[in-house]
Amino acid sequence: MAKDIGIDLGTANVLIYVKGEGIVLNEPSVVAMNTSTNEVVAVGSEAYEMVGRTPGNIQVIRPLEDGVISDFKTTESMLDYFIGKLNLKSRFSKPNIMICCPADVTSVEQRAIIEAAEKAGAKQVYLEFEPKVAAVGAGMDIFKPQGNLVIDIGGGTSDIAVLSMGSIVASNSLRLAGDKMNSDIQNYIKQKYNLMIGERTAEIIKKEVGTAFEPDASSSLSISGRDLMSGLPREISINEVEVEEALHESLNSIIEATKGVLEVTPPELAADIVDRGVMLTGGGSLLKGMDKLFSKELQIPVFLADQPLDSVALGTGILLDHIEKK
Repeated sequence: MAKDIGIDLGTANVLIYVKGEGIVLNEPSVVAMNTSTNEVVAVGSEAYEMVGRTPGNIQVIRPLEDGVISDFKTTESMLDYFIGKLNLKSRFSKPNIMICCPADVTSVEQRAIIEAAEKAGAKQVYLEFEPKVAAVGAGMDIFKPQGNLVIDIGGGTSDIAVLSMGSIVASNSLRLAGDKMNSDIQNYIKQKYNLMIGERTAEIIKKEVGTAFEPDASSSLSISGRDLMSGLPREISINEVEVEEALHESLNSIIEATKGVLEVTPPELAADIVDRGVMLTGGGSLLKGMDKLFSKELQIPVFLADQPLDSVALGTGILLDHIEKK
């Protein structure tokens, strides 16, 4: 029998959960294509190593943008590669697949996700909303009649949702998350230092000296890029205060969106959230001081999930056990 699988089809990473085995795959959502032959050259980690380093005939594609499929054929090739790599399809049966999507996904986008999973070898496809699955994976009991607030900050989207009795009561999905933070850093360095840096360098800056709250000016990092005036390589030093300044506007947008969701939340559920606090999940929530910033701005306790990067994938594993109830 083919085992049921859960897929966190993220803008930045694809995680696959196999029933009975746990998370068995975690690779970047990147595909390298040869534009001359239209052949797939590399997928996942191998393709990510090529970002910004390929000759003209090799194009590195991110087939998902803002949490949804922007390149259907490439997404299909990527899923097929990952599922094939795990050897999950048997000759006689296909796996059921649970796959996650942003809370504001359109019916057209939903159909594209289902078709991509079916073509990759699914027997039946179940779609679930990311914030609901992330909340379950973070250990929240969303099936009781009580309010739970989860903020899932991924690569392409930030999903904010109030959940009760297993369903979303109020939500908002912003096409603004980890990738936008990277471009914020790139633009800040370009404007302040006249230096062009790559996407991967911006990601390193975010991880090493990125902070959301009370930055430390003494914490700095040396980085290299291309001087826009001379065209030559140049090295500069950037510190936490500068990165916090670069990210301030985007983080503020997520906070304002959260306040907007709380404003339309029924009073009884809002009271539960004040008592129970807010759960932060997703890779973007790992930015230093994120929980403290949200707690200060929302005036509510804020907690970081134990495994924020894995919350959605772990949630699919739990919900797969209840698949017959869907």
